Amino acid sequence: MVKLIALDMDGTLLTPNHDISGRTREAIQKAMDRGIQVVIATGRAFYEAHGIISKLDMKVPYICLNGAEVRNESSEILSTSALNSELIDEVSDVFRAEGIFYQIYTDRAIYTTSIERDIEVFIDLSEQMGQEANETRIRKFMEERLERGTLVEVDDYKGIFERGDENVLKFLATSSSRAKLVRAKNELNEIGNLAVSSSSAGNIELTHENAQKGIALEHIAEVMEIDMKDVMAVGDNLNDISMLKRVGHSVAMGNAASEVKGIADKTTRTNMEDGVAIAIEEALAEMDREEAAAASASDSENGTGA
Repeated sequence: MVKLIALDMDGTLLTPNHDISGRTREAIQKAMDRGIQVVIATGRAFYEAHGIISKLDMKVPYICLNGAEVRNESSEILSTSALNSELIDEVSDVFRAEGIFYQIYTDRAIYTTSIERDIEVFIDLSEQMGQEANETRIRKFMEERLERGTLVEVDDYKGIFERGDENVLKFLATSSSRAKLVRAKNELNEIGNLAVSSSSAGNIELTHENAQKGIALEHIAEVMEIDMKDVMAVGDNLNDISMLKRVGHSVAMGNAASEVKGIADKTTRTNMEDGVAIAIEEALAEMDREEAAAASASDSENGTGA
């Protein structure tokens, strides 16, 4: 029986317009009303994810930056897995050698060396994920992030590393060249102590080896005293695989990468078709059947059955 549901955000919980549908909101609330815990498992930083999730008017734990940061339902940090200076230097060297554009995520902000390049990347990634790629809307979104201070443009990343007063939690590298990404991934996998994944065909997401959604989800389930066989996880891309492999109920989105569908127990509809809502509704229906069967068996044992 499902007691905990872990939901990826982009390409899963969120529609192509980056919001949460009414049907999905209702399904999540019904699950929580039944006593099922919900956790958000995203590649986003907390300061990027919380603004969206807070609209659901519920308190949930967060697995952020693919597990580099884990927060409880009160948004307090439970754990952080940062990259050390040696790994940061090695990773930066690989991306620079390949001429791959990358951002750095810290516990304070996302750093970029080019807002215009960020906008181009955002449009490319949105199109790859089948999401709306309205340049005017995307540009406004970037400007809002700059105003909030969650996105910071710098000439180079050297100052961040030299200050040493921020934890570097994730690298997000993007390129339209598949060959460059493949070469970079191969080199990064040789370094060690790194978790190399992606959230679309055109990017590489890099965190500490302990910063994986699956590891973080196991930690949260342990705190909640929930067995992983009673956990359902829903995702769409490679950075979701570590949690999908660990749970008792794994669900791939209809728009998921083929590798994700290949390891999941079942596939739901796409994020355009309320796939998350359908997966939750089916889990609740299965709970109803199990409870009805248990009640019937109890009646038979007590001699009260028909």
